[in-house]
Amino acid sequence: MKDKSVRIAAILASYNRKELTLQCLDALFAQQSDTLDIRAYLLDDGSTDGTAEAVTEQFDNAVVITGDGSYFWNEGMRTAFATALDAGADYYLWLNDDTTLEPDALQRLVDTQQGLEQSGHPLSIIVGSVQDPETGDLTYGGMKRDSKWHPFHFKLVTPGTAPKKCDVMHGNCVLIPHEVAALAGNMDAGYSHAIGDIDYALKAGSKGASIWIAPGFVGTCSTNPVAGSWLDTSLSLRERWKQMSGPKGLPPSDWMLFSRKHAGILWPVFGSLPYIRLVLSSIKAKIRPQELHPVA
Repeated sequence: MKDKSVRIAAILASYNRKELTLQCLDALFAQQSDTLDIRAYLLDDGSTDGTAEAVTEQFDNAVVITGDGSYFWNEGMRTAFATALDAGADYYLWLNDDTTLEPDALQRLVDTQQGLEQSGHPLSIIVGSVQDPETGDLTYGGMKRDSKWHPFHFKLVTPGTAPKKCDVMHGNCVLIPHEVAALAGNMDAGYSHAIGDIDYALKAGSKGASIWIAPGFVGTCSTNPVAGSWLDTSLSLRERWKQMSGPKGLPPSDWMLFSRKHAGILWPVFGSLPYIRLVLSSIKAKIRPQELHPVA
């Protein structure tokens, strides 16, 4: 650790999950110390359950930014990130409000980044892997490409006892040094809910940054349920298409933007694949019904 305290700006977005958000912030601020100076920037997207008021009342080092209910995850995180970037910090911590950190998580993330910097990797993003609170299974973290021909096939990587290099990450717990944030900037405003974290990883990588998975698990976070989503093949094709086209699914405008940016000249092919697979999987499920068979 450095002699002076390390300034960490935690970036969060919330909507009507007061208890989870407060639990997340409790675990975050419990790690405040002489060497870790933590401030949180929370975009609360017009919650009606008192989230913003409770956060303001309970946490002096939390800055609450109020949304109008239309931000969703990517835009909420992007807005909070912009506020934090203006204020400045040594590190920016992306943190999902349903993630509960281990007591030493921040110290381990910072130590991992500083160790990599000393070994010749100064522009390193550090991904914290999280696990299901009941089963202990890996839920979100860093991912590596596992296909030679498909640019968007990624596989979760289990953390080990040493840092592991990866290609992209989920945004549940990600430590970004100031130098990388200055290089890569903010998240892309073209995404509403999902994809922005993976897009940011690819953008940062194209500018010379590297992405590493920290040793061990840094906290817990349950996986998003398949039931009721566009991945749920028990739903009708009409309902699945409605869910997929919505801001929390895989809107065509978002996915086509991502494909144009990262799939090269074949972007129309890769841009259309998820929608073709949705139709085919619904036809298959109708012929041979299966419970909750997700589209890859």
